[in-house]
Amino acid sequence: MKPTAGQTGFLTLLLFGLLSCVSAYNYLVVLHTAARSHYHVGSALAKGLAAAGHQVTVISPFEPKKPIKNIKDVQAKSILTSMQGRIANLLESSKQPIIKQIVNFHEMGIEITELLLKEQSVIDLMKSNQTFDAVISEVFLNEAHFGFAEHFKAPLIGLGTFGAISWNTDLVGSPSPPSYVPSALLKFSDRMSLAERVGNQAFLTYEYIFLNYFYLPRQEALYRKYFPNNKQDFYEMRRNTALVLLNQHVSLSFPRPYSPNMIEVGGMHINRKRQPLPKDILEFIEGAEHGVIYFSMGSNLKSKTLPLDKRQALIDTFAQLKQRVLWKFEDTDLPGKPANVFISDWFPQDDILAHDNVLAFITHGGLLSTTESIYHRKPFVGIPIFGDQFLNMARAEQNGYGVTVHYEELSAAKLLAAVQKIINDPEATKKVRDMSDRYRDQPQTPLERAVYWVEHVSRHKGAKYLRSAGQDLNFIQYHNLDAMLILYGGIIFVLYCILLLIRLVWRFLQELFVKKESPKPKPKAKRN
Repeated sequence: MKPTAGQTGFLTLLLFGLLSCVSAYNYLVVLHTAARSHYHVGSALAKGLAAAGHQVTVISPFEPKKPIKNIKDVQAKSILTSMQGRIANLLESSKQPIIKQIVNFHEMGIEITELLLKEQSVIDLMKSNQTFDAVISEVFLNEAHFGFAEHFKAPLIGLGTFGAISWNTDLVGSPSPPSYVPSALLKFSDRMSLAERVGNQAFLTYEYIFLNYFYLPRQEALYRKYFPNNKQDFYEMRRNTALVLLNQHVSLSFPRPYSPNMIEVGGMHINRKRQPLPKDILEFIEGAEHGVIYFSMGSNLKSKTLPLDKRQALIDTFAQLKQRVLWKFEDTDLPGKPANVFISDWFPQDDILAHDNVLAFITHGGLLSTTESIYHRKPFVGIPIFGDQFLNMARAEQNGYGVTVHYEELSAAKLLAAVQKIINDPEATKKVRDMSDRYRDQPQTPLERAVYWVEHVSRHKGAKYLRSAGQDLNFIQYHNLDAMLILYGGIIFVLYCILLLIRLVWRFLQELFVKKESPKPKPKAKRN
């Protein structure tokens, strides 16, 4: 039976009504670093947005392995060349004093910030007539890149790829009390001793002065150079950030205050749908009678560049284990490789950690690796080298599912003891499973939450209602120093005046009393 004209018209209106309820947005995602771990986080968000039906343009140094529907790539290859030398010298630079490391770190930020803005593909994009509903920029020593938001007349969304730090908390006014929120660049947990709190306060004071009077003015100069038509002041632009997505979760770290437009999405890069392992890796894992240990120092630090004495310490350790070992080693040959070791320059880490026969993880302590290990209920041994890796391992040790072996002290004896401790301690496995259960107990996946909040900001044209009034206050006003000076200074002044008055009255009474009590002088006798 054919529908009548009226029924056809009704169905057409219904179809258009349903289509009008589905909004597809256009996003620009800026992932400027040549660190693969950072790229994995940002690309996971880009893929999530694309899967939700949105159009996504990604600026990054990396070329995708294969085209992805709804994603357009804009490459900035010059950053790869620039950062390769710095990444290769990570071990040497990690030996420098923390103050020098910070200066060099920020110098790198200035360099790669400008390299991206000078890239011809990026210049062509800026000259295009494209429009975006939001600009999502990684927040990693690249504040001038935030100018893309006003250039394309879109809200700015920050992406903190390794957790909360002043670089991203300052964008939305999230408070960071130094009494229990340590700098991400220090080795402290949230349970600091008095000495550690003093050290944390001193470091944060130095960082504040360095950022505001040395580093940010240089980013401001780049902002003015490459975005000359932007009307917003550089510092005003930063304070107008609509949203910050944070690659962290309270169950993996510690409770701390956030403003309502700072959203935790830690672990959104973890693939919830398992992929089959390559045949040779699968056979190696499932053929291990006593289980498997997975070892990787991350995407930046390569095992083949380790000094020979440290490499030999690893070989000697693994040779003494009854477990099999998967070692991410970036060369086809490893002299002295024990029979129980399988080497490869690449492993599907997430899927390996998901396998039941994998017992533990030896890692550099990076946030992505530790998050994956916790998610898959695997305790780990950490060999931190730089950045937030020390803080991540401090948290793991505090919570009882991680053991730290400092790189400077790395030896076969110490590493073997740490591995055996983490494998043979049932309490460590129990604690990491409890942590995993808490982390998994969320109403939606981190990626779903991230996509929702990006769409929310787009729907509400920047969601300015989330913006904290604290963003309009300067340092003195934000910390209420002027009010405290007036209130407590006024009280002290009044008390001082009262004490002064009491002192004057007391002195007057004393003088009066002395005059009354003092004997009158006798009259002098007259001479004959």
